[in-house]
Amino acid sequence: MANEILNSLLKEYEQKKVREEIAAEERKESLYDKIPRLRNIENEINTCAISTTRDILNKKYESLSLLTDKINSLKKEKQEILKKNKISSEYLMPHYECSLCKDTGYIQKDNYKTEMCSCLKQRLLDISFNKSNMSNLDKENFSTFNELLFSDEVNPNKYKFPISPRENIRKIKDKCLEFVQNFDNPNYKNLLFTGNTGLGKTFLSNCIANEILKSGKTVLYQTAPVLLENIIDYKLNKQKSNLEDINKSVLETDLLIIDDLGTETLNSMKLSELFTIINTRILNLNHKITKTIISTNLNINEIFNKYEERIGSRIAGYYDIYCFFGDDIRFKTR
Repeated sequence: MANEILNSLLKEYEQKKVREEIAAEERKESLYDKIPRLRNIENEINTCAISTTRDILNKKYESLSLLTDKINSLKKEKQEILKKNKISSEYLMPHYECSLCKDTGYIQKDNYKTEMCSCLKQRLLDISFNKSNMSNLDKENFSTFNELLFSDEVNPNKYKFPISPRENIRKIKDKCLEFVQNFDNPNYKNLLFTGNTGLGKTFLSNCIANEILKSGKTVLYQTAPVLLENIIDYKLNKQKSNLEDINKSVLETDLLIIDDLGTETLNSMKLSELFTIINTRILNLNHKITKTIISTNLNINEIFNKYEERIGSRIAGYYDIYCFFGDDIRFKTR
């Protein structure tokens, strides 16, 4: 199944790549028909490049400087023509969906080894795990965040906090933006969102996921029950993951979002797997910076009571904890 999905995606990538390169060639030919001098310049550059290669092979180095100067002069003339006609040089280039891998799915590292691009990794994660969990990113992002949905009433008796829900959510949003900006800082803590349903925990998780994806990183978003069940089933060979190794994906994805922690049915195996996930990602034992967001209806004391001491202590020590409170905003957004 994993190879079938990967091969299908690579075919899709190849089609996108070829389609865009054809479109770029059509744009270029159309422009060259309008401005013939651009075609002449390209032909002259190609001729100079061939001459340069021939002279290098024949060890005729004395002409290389003149050829280089001519090529640079032609490129400068080309840029001046484009600028005069208010045309960006990017107009003539293929507009690849991923600028990193140029829609090939793979990138070459400094050691000349190739590795899977983050965009292809993310597609595989989406197919295998995320599915509908991240389907609302176009609607749930920082640009659509509306703090006015939250009450500005300060009522410690009702909310158990000395500030209004609106001020609280505004502060949490600012911290979420700070989390995104400091994502690559290994000393910056993970996030724990705690509070009742309908208070914006999932929305802000999606806001963060959106920004992390834009930066070319991978995001795995799953509920705690499904995540732990999948790992256990995979290890017991009850199901074959669409990825080669579900455990590797959970431990190494740049951002892991665990939703609904506390709703899973616990046993010793799940406790062990949960600790492994949290601890490995905290200590960067996968040799890369990874961050985790946990969303739960439990408060920190309930987490200590429900889970092992070592899990509670890891969360208390390595996560910034933000409490969501107020009235259910789901009824206000319909």
